[in-house]
This record gives sequence, C-alpha cells and structure tokens, in this order.
Amino acid sequence: MADQLASDTEIEELVADLSRPDGGDVSAVEELLTHYPDDPRLHFMLGSVLINGQSDYIKAHAALSRAIELAPEYALARYQLGFFELTSGEADRALATWGPLLNAPSDNYLRIFVEGMTHVIRDEFAEAIAKFERGIKLNTDNAPMNGDIQLLMQELRSKMEGAASASHKDEPHKASAETSATSLLLGQLGGEQTRH
Repeated sequence: MADQLASDTEIEELVADLSRPDGGDVSAVEELLTHYPDDPRLHFMLGSVLINGQSDYIKAHAALSRAIELAPEYALARYQLGFFELTSGEADRALATWGPLLNAPSDNYLRIFVEGMTHVIRDEFAEAIAKFERGIKLNTDNAPMNGDIQLLMQELRSKMEGAASASHKDEPHKASAETSATSLLLGQLGGEQTRH
C-alpha cells in the first residue's frame, strides 16, 4: 500500500505549492493523483483547493467524499466534508458524515468542534461557543481551523447580542434579529456555496 501513496517529500512540496499567496494550482494536485489515485491525502487536498480557490463545489464534495471512502479514519477529511455539507445547507448529511468523529476521545479537538456545530444547528449558540473555546485550546495542530472557528464564534456572539437587544424592544423587531443556524453558517462561512 505504501507504494500507492505519494511520498512525504511529494506531499511536502505540494503543501508548499498550495501555501503560496496565490493559492497554488489545482493542476499540481491533479498531476499527483494520476500517479497515486488511491491516496486519500491528495483527494482531501483537491477538495480543499476546489472549495477555497476554484469554487467547484460538486467536484470538491466528490474529492472529499473519496478521501474518507479510501480512509474512513481520516478525521480531518471527515470533519472538512461535514463542515462543507453543513455550509451547503445539508445539516442532516453533515451530522451523518461527522458521526464517527463523536466516537473520538473526549479531548479530541475535532470531536469538540463537531459537538459545537451540533449546538449551532440547534440554535444553541452559548453552548456552541463553550465547545468551540474548548476545542481551540486543544487544537495545536491546525491554526487556520482555529481562525475559522473564531470567526464563527464572533458571529454567534453578535447574533446573541442582537437577539438580546431585540427582546427589549418591540416584538416586530425581534424577528429580524433572530437567525437560523443554517443561514448563519451560509452567510458567514459559505455564502457563495450552493447545494450540490
């Protein structure tokens, strides 16, 4: 199996290419995939590039799905696929994708982020923030993910403050301050995405 996977050097070079300010080129990932079609890391990277730089959400979903099909234990790919599904307005699908992550140890930051997302889905923003804060403290591996979670927390706090403020005003204004979890995520982190 090892010879069917890209080498550590090839992966490091690819990561460096994709980390360039211009976001790198999807063709570099696709080229490696022609040599290593069963490397889940490459499918994960392809999905990530397609989401972030190419806006090809159908292919991105297929690539992320392939990554966890090849390696069901690939926790980061599973988290990313579920998050992508959630921001695409498919909460039930995201929860199904994330299911195995909820069996991870209780101090696993991905599990804690997923627990936070389940609170967001239920419009339990304070509980979500508490989970996200805990997950950020435990996540020393993935600083960009912490940044995304912090942005979401800011938006949740803003919505909570808006709802609290509206409750002290006339009832007609209250509805405009409330927001559903799905619309919050679509607006904050995935506003340009469409269902696939």
